[in-house]
Amino acid sequence: MNPLNSIKGTVIAGVLLSIIIGALTMGASLNVPSLIVWIHVLAGIMWIGLLYYFNFVQVPALAEATSDTQGPGGGAITKYVAPKALFWFRWGAVVTWLSGAAYLGHLGILSDAFLLNGASFTIGIGAWLGTIMLFNVWVLIWPNQKKILGMVEASSDEIAKAKRIAFLASRTNTLLSIPMLMSMVGYGHGGFFI
Repeated sequence: MNPLNSIKGTVIAGVLLSIIIGALTMGASLNVPSLIVWIHVLAGIMWIGLLYYFNFVQVPALAEATSDTQGPGGGAITKYVAPKALFWFRWGAVVTWLSGAAYLGHLGILSDAFLLNGASFTIGIGAWLGTIMLFNVWVLIWPNQKKILGMVEASSDEIAKAKRIAFLASRTNTLLSIPMLMSMVGYGHGGFFI
């Protein structure tokens, strides 16, 4: 019954350990804003972690595997790894965005953030960048990845076009993630420019 033998058991054990540590160090009462932020950070790590995995590891590895005529090729990655990673990637994006919006709503600054009003300007920039990134995941990356991975029928020309669109959208998200993270951290902890 080792929880580390399955990802489900590992996650459940991690959540239970977090609850125990939280109760011992911060008290037993539920703090909804902190819970929302915790969910936002967990989902954000899932989303951006996979974004970075795709851009820093999988794309270059697939290029190497494809060019290695004596190697195993990239079939295992595209058949087994990529679909699972894309599942967690796109749903991590949704949970991150929704929990971020929920937290801004809890603070009473959701509309100010998206309108870039006053003190909400910095977090608003982050929220807009996150929104653009969410759009890219669901409207550009995922539909094109389905063609690339053979989940949706497509001609070789359509697949070539899909590869370029998904690649550029993913690289755009990587670029936008850097100022997005700066904006999110800057709002809660102050900027790093004086």
